[in-house]
Amino acid sequence: MQKIAWTTLWFGLAIGLAGCRHQPLLAPLPPVMAPVALEDIPEPDNLPMVEAPPENLPPVPVSTEAGKPKRKKKQPPKVVVPEPVPETQVANAAEAPTPDAAVGALTAGGETNPQTKQEAEDLIASIDKRLNALPAQKVEEQKAQVSKVRNFWKDAQEALKSGDAEGAKTLATKAKLLLDDLEK
Repeated sequence: MQKIAWTTLWFGLAIGLAGCRHQPLLAPLPPVMAPVALEDIPEPDNLPMVEAPPENLPPVPVSTEAGKPKRKKKQPPKVVVPEPVPETQVANAAEAPTPDAAVGALTAGGETNPQTKQEAEDLIASIDKRLNALPAQKVEEQKAQVSKVRNFWKDAQEALKSGDAEGAKTLATKAKLLLDDLEK
């Protein structure tokens, strides 16, 4: 009997504490008939500056085409040959100078200085060694800079293969300077 009494008590308490299942209806607020003036709250003059915390964002993507300098084809210098002055004497055909002999041999640049070619080769080789010796963390942190160095290095190799030792040396020097800044 006591067990039934305790069960009834707990059941009654559970129902009593659960409350009513119906939602009470709230009375609607009366509509405002008169216009109300809005107040302007002035902004404080000295707002504290909040700086954004620095974020470790990946570097900005760089197009490989943007770093390549546009190379112009070398054009041979234009040589103006003066018109021969009519001579009053008749010259022997064997004695007549040829136009090439008066101006000199015309070439499209010819061979470059072997010393320049060797310097360009040495610069390209040293850049290759230095690029391979860079730590992986530095390469990851400075992707854009390393990409520029590699582009100049590749362009220098291509220029050397095409026979443009001066251009190759210039491109290799640019790559060397960027690599120097990168290693600092």
